[in-house]
Amino acid sequence: MPEQKRDYYEVLGVSKGVSDDELKKAYRKLAKQYHPDLNPGDKTAEAKFKEVNEAYEVLSDKDKRAKYDQFGHAGVDPNFGAGAGGGPFGGGFGFDMGDIDLGDIFGSFFGGGFGGGGRAQRNGPMKGDNLRASVTITFEEAAFGCEKEIVLNRSEQCETCKGSGCEPGTTAEICPDCRGTGQVRIQRGGGAFTFATTATCSRCGGKGKIIHQPCKACNGTGSVRRQRKITVNIPAGIDNGQAVSLRGQGGAGKNGGPAGDLLISVTVRPHPLFRREGTAVYLDQPVSFLQATLGAELEIPTIDGKVKWSLPAGTQPGTTFRLRGKGIPSVNGRGRGDQYVTVNVRVPTSLTGEQKEALRAFGASMGESVEPEAEGIKGFFDKKKKKK
Repeated sequence: MPEQKRDYYEVLGVSKGVSDDELKKAYRKLAKQYHPDLNPGDKTAEAKFKEVNEAYEVLSDKDKRAKYDQFGHAGVDPNFGAGAGGGPFGGGFGFDMGDIDLGDIFGSFFGGGFGGGGRAQRNGPMKGDNLRASVTITFEEAAFGCEKEIVLNRSEQCETCKGSGCEPGTTAEICPDCRGTGQVRIQRGGGAFTFATTATCSRCGGKGKIIHQPCKACNGTGSVRRQRKITVNIPAGIDNGQAVSLRGQGGAGKNGGPAGDLLISVTVRPHPLFRREGTAVYLDQPVSFLQATLGAELEIPTIDGKVKWSLPAGTQPGTTFRLRGKGIPSVNGRGRGDQYVTVNVRVPTSLTGEQKEALRAFGASMGESVEPEAEGIKGFFDKKKKKK
């Protein structure tokens, strides 16, 4: 007695009125779960995979689904009924995957990863590894640029075999199993459920070639590790946390591919006087009470050195002046920023009696006094008495 088939809706775990989108979503989930590539040697998973595909093949077809809903499995059985018409509906509805490459099917469903369509060929040219390094520079070096030397270990093309991995005078053999592709085609199943997948060639390990006499200098890898000193040009205007990229200074490529890149992260030490925002430089400049009051000729520090600046008389604390073109050069070479100088007035903390008297006399001449007015004091105490 033949084994009774499960209901197709039950196989896919959906209800009878399921939408096309939900049906497809359920199918993709189960097909990926039971795919033979993810369950090698698992006969149960292989059987479920066939069952899931058979159910979806019927339910995803509008006409087949209608006949299945009306007549069940008999409605889509090509052997049901009499005559060569292949069933009571005229024409067969069997499920035959033939010699379909599931790498193409699942490559479109799951974005690659099954079969040859979504798998990168290991025997083709491959770019080398990108490397990272770091360097610390001063505030001034960041502003005007500098050269720094870094030491790194990287893989480089073997000079003996020129990257081929073969002993000089010999060549590699094209793998006879995969014919140089690095992958082989495998057929699974049988009968109406024969399908094909691709896998990495076990004979050459996916390289597409077999080296019979490996290079002694690199053991057949085509590359060797070396320590190198590299001079890095740090551009003027670079900021803390930015990076410099050196193309082709990373690890050696494979199979004739280009070398990777070297990415150098830059750390800028803080400056004791200046702070930076983009191309602008900020400075807090202390001045005395006398200088702020009467004005003065000052020497202002800049990243270019000290410059003279005339402080106007009567400058108030917190006033900011701009020194044009005294900021950070733009990293693209288009001009420089400005420097902003904020005036901080220093108040004397230790005065002699004579100095205090002179300051009081100055205040009196300005109509000011540090003593509270008598009327103000009297009024304050009167208010306190009334509250009692």
